[in-house]
Amino acid sequence: MTSPFIHLHTHSEFSLADSIVRITELIDAAVTQKIPAVALTDSVNLFALVKFYRKAVSAGIKPIIGADVWIENTQDANKPFRLVLLCKNREGYGDLCILISRAYTEGQHSGRPCIKKEWLKHKGSGLIALSGAEHGEIGKALLAKKHDQAAMLVKEYQQWFPQSFYLELQRIGQPNQDEYIRLAVRLAADRQIPVVATNFVHFMHADDFEAHEARVCIQDGRVLSDTRRPKRFTEEQYFRTPDEMRTLFADIPEAIENTVEIAKRCNLVLEFGNNYLPDYPLANNADINKVMADQSRQGLDHYLHKHPEITERDGYYERLEQELEVISKMGFAGYFLIVADFIQWAKQNDVPVGPGRGSGAGSLVAFALSITALDPIEYDLLFERFLNPERVSLPDFDIDFCIEGRDRVIEYVTKKYGKDKVSQIITYGTMAAKAVVRDVGRVMDHPYGYVDKLAKLVPFEVG
Repeated sequence: MTSPFIHLHTHSEFSLADSIVRITELIDAAVTQKIPAVALTDSVNLFALVKFYRKAVSAGIKPIIGADVWIENTQDANKPFRLVLLCKNREGYGDLCILISRAYTEGQHSGRPCIKKEWLKHKGSGLIALSGAEHGEIGKALLAKKHDQAAMLVKEYQQWFPQSFYLELQRIGQPNQDEYIRLAVRLAADRQIPVVATNFVHFMHADDFEAHEARVCIQDGRVLSDTRRPKRFTEEQYFRTPDEMRTLFADIPEAIENTVEIAKRCNLVLEFGNNYLPDYPLANNADINKVMADQSRQGLDHYLHKHPEITERDGYYERLEQELEVISKMGFAGYFLIVADFIQWAKQNDVPVGPGRGSGAGSLVAFALSITALDPIEYDLLFERFLNPERVSLPDFDIDFCIEGRDRVIEYVTKKYGKDKVSQIITYGTMAAKAVVRDVGRVMDHPYGYVDKLAKLVPFEVG
């Protein structure tokens, strides 16, 4: 890598209400500035991982996957320590996923997911750790003049992250920053610890700072002119060019050089497009495709027996066999049986289930297995919209459960297949143009009537 600097501490818009960096803008900037690699380290999440990884690779940029995490402070739970973790390889990626998951399930405090320090043991061989600058545990010890404690902490983190622990330095205009850097550089020299420079990026350009602050105020329910509102960010936290960073740390050149060395060590390769489904439990090593076919045929027989008015029965059986062949060839028999099983359980346990929604309602096999309650032939629905061998993608059933019984269904599936096989996914809501105008007008403290007039000028469909 020939670039004199690589950004290793960057938040995107997926650090909700924290950053306004968009993935496309980030990658475009890396290309423009001829930066060969860039790290994405969102706040205790990997939400943007797939989008970031794909965009970076397609643009010829090396993606570095990581996260900005909180480490539990056992002395004051309201003031956790910052730590940046970067994946060197698949092992590190797996460990980072485990740490983040445990933070949400076991380490929550006041709505903030924290990692307990003991969890870091045996999780460091595939990860590189940056100390979190003055907001990290070592940084806070240094600023509190607890130099012996800081030295002990360095030894501790070096044991957990052998040859992969760096003291992080930032010059972004934060209070006590200069004093921290002076003490950190001295500690690094005494203890032979490498240092690394970051710019803790939250927006792309210096003149984006006001827009970023407006976004923060929208989240916090404050106005920009409020002198009492907490100032957590500075106008320096933009995506600086390598030349700007090199000038900023001209007195500590190794802090810049080490960004490139770290980037060289991060070589996580991810594969997309493979499906990993839990195994549907079968007795006596039965063939899963045959089980699905037998249950589907029985279900269709039962339906047609209840509806003697249906005369064109050959069309039903032909359609069923065609679907069964496609489902079997694409390897989704287990998925159909898994879904059919928990829907059957829900119905047997008085949990109301919707009749079917989306493209899944076009499958006769799904109907025969009682996954859906709509006859796709009667309503002229196409199976190919749901599952098409010409366009390989995982079939997706949209299933509606009564909100009062939904948790019981999830509990059943978790007990049957294991806690590590079941998860819920996040969905994102974006602000519509009219809402943006209203919220920005509010945080700028403009009169409601004026803002309302502006918002009404915005068409319902922008662009």
